[in-house]
Amino acid sequence: MTDIFEGERPVLTSLCYRMLGERSGAEDVVQETWLRWAAADRERIDNPAAWLRRVATNIAIDALRKAQARRETYVGPWLPEPVMPSPEGAPVPRFELAQECELALLWAMERLNARERAAFILREAFDATYGEIAAALDTTEAACRQLVSRSQKKLQDSGPRFDATPEEVAALSERFFRAVMAEDHAAALALMTPQTVAISDGGAKRRAARRPLVGGAEILQVFAALLDRARREDGWTMRFAMVNARPALLRLRHGLLDSVTTLVPDRGGKIAWIYILVNPDKLDLVN
Repeated sequence: MTDIFEGERPVLTSLCYRMLGERSGAEDVVQETWLRWAAADRERIDNPAAWLRRVATNIAIDALRKAQARRETYVGPWLPEPVMPSPEGAPVPRFELAQECELALLWAMERLNARERAAFILREAFDATYGEIAAALDTTEAACRQLVSRSQKKLQDSGPRFDATPEEVAALSERFFRAVMAEDHAAALALMTPQTVAISDGGAKRRAARRPLVGGAEILQVFAALLDRARREDGWTMRFAMVNARPALLRLRHGLLDSVTTLVPDRGGKIAWIYILVNPDKLDLVN
């Protein structure tokens, strides 16, 4: 009983993290799935892996609906929690598969309702058949095809390229941050468009913009202020690292993580979205 569940735990954790964008929430759903597995009549379960995913999906749908209600009263924009390797480079236990989901896609999926998100994740991330999705969501295959198609269109219409390679993201990030730190505003502006959006999540715990910033001029004002602060105060360092399988700029104060900033390209090779996570509650998970 335990061996079967533990064998599926990484997949369940990845599924629930993609559903919720929260590490602790994902672990809570996986724990609830374990309790239901332990109480189930397993002699009547022909396919344990499919049963566990179906149960986890439905618990996650309920959890996501509750989370979405909480996020409506969140102070400022809400961004998903990152999954980063340990300082030694080792994967986060139980989140090895989860960290393959990039933050941009997690945030874009906030546009989807709970059933759309579940159908999209099962299909795109776990290659589930429409029959398996229908069983998980207790609906028809035709309805699941519509859910997946509708989800894909919403995500495509959001603007960014979710298929950009880490190398492409790294090259764009290095060019942008070098321009910002050199105060080469012309070069930095050339990498953005009037539609470029910057979202910062402070969760009322750190100073951050309470609304998305749009356009290069407004965004550069924020980066200029951050750069000025780093130059006036001691103990600030910056380095690149892989966050959710994509390069990100980490800002540290006396060795402790203070912010995570990631970029997402658009289809023209410029910056579509910039994410700045400074909420200490979310960063404590990776410090």
